[in-house]
Amino acid sequence: MNAIYNSILEQLRGLFEGERDVIANLANASAVLMENLPDLNWAGFYLYKEGMLVLGPFQGKAACIRIPVGKGVCGTAAERLETVLVRDVHQFPGHIACDSASNSEIVVPLIAEGRLTGVLDLDSPLSGRFNEEDREGLEAAAALIQAACGW
Repeated sequence: MNAIYNSILEQLRGLFEGERDVIANLANASAVLMENLPDLNWAGFYLYKEGMLVLGPFQGKAACIRIPVGKGVCGTAAERLETVLVRDVHQFPGHIACDSASNSEIVVPLIAEGRLTGVLDLDSPLSGRFNEEDREGLEAAAALIQAACGW
């Protein structure tokens, strides 16, 4: 894992120490990701509630409020329970364009005690912004986030 992700994980560990509140931890995590990762235009979370993904803490422009599981990149990651990395969102069937400036996206599901609790979603205005190194770093961040929150 590269130095940026190591720094992100270190920052998250410090912020989460002694704190279990889901909203507080997700808010800080979205800020840390937005501040430390270049070329993002959105970083945040959707929380799984009653069969839908509902907008949670984020950094960036106003976003779609509800996303059905199985729809768009977020809903696909939630349905598959696996990370979905999309180099060009305009080529992704059923992509939901909350911000027309977004061209690539990565979504990591949050799973606590075997159940979906939400997704971590990052968007970029650059096509091909995300790669396997981002997948590895963001999956490590998601594991830390999942463990820190009192779901």
